Amino acid sequence: MNTKYEKLKEYIKSLGSVAVAFSGGVDSTFLLKTAHDVLGDKCIAVTARSCSFPERELNEAKAFCEKEGIKQIVVESEELNIEGFASNPKNRCYLCKTELFIKMREAVEALGIENIAEGSNTDDNGDYRPGLIAVAEQNIKSPLRYAGLGKNEIRELSKALGLDTWDKPSFACLASRFVYGETITEEKLGMVDKAEQLLLDLGFTQVRVRVHDRMARIEIKKEEFPKMLEESDRVYDYLKSLGFTYVSLDLGGYRTGSMNETLEK
Repeated sequence: MNTKYEKLKEYIKSLGSVAVAFSGGVDSTFLLKTAHDVLGDKCIAVTARSCSFPERELNEAKAFCEKEGIKQIVVESEELNIEGFASNPKNRCYLCKTELFIKMREAVEALGIENIAEGSNTDDNGDYRPGLIAVAEQNIKSPLRYAGLGKNEIRELSKALGLDTWDKPSFACLASRFVYGETITEEKLGMVDKAEQLLLDLGFTQVRVRVHDRMARIEIKKEEFPKMLEESDRVYDYLKSLGFTYVSLDLGGYRTGSMNETLEK
């Protein structure tokens, strides 16, 4: 792991300057911290603001940059304005990432930043990730994958660096909560955001509220199922008030990319 970490730092040093696509999550925080340690002011953060990115996540990203003294640019990237995005096709993430990276490049060019880097790791190689096609097409660097670092290693290294995000639950944009082919709207994104915020406020550690028309399919860790039974009335009533007709608990528990289970193998 330490050998990979040294490889990561050497690679970042070779870039000369870099803008890190920064969401405030585990991976991008570790990448940004490492890049800033290596490059200093030649490293900046670029964060996208949109209705699929909760305000709490944006505020945490801003707070981290202020604490570390890292220059941050916030770009407006409203996915719902991208042609075809709202219909939620299988390549939704490709459409979003392409638009986002183009806007990021426009934002950092004037600052003389040579490269843009994103935080995917080796664990992202095994799932359906159309966004990685956009990464390749837009010549975006992926230092964590280059160094061969996986999620657990990134968490361990983050803990060693004293980063609060080392045990932060995984997060993906709210658009990933919708079954492919279902229209994504700002209203529905807001419903998901509020529903997940309630679960987080109740103390659930890793949550997803997946949307199937007007049904909410809740994913939490299996060890937290007993807690859900205790809070079921409150959760049910609140999600109903948001506009969901049915509220269900997925007995498979939390897992990444569960919407991809609907794709043909």
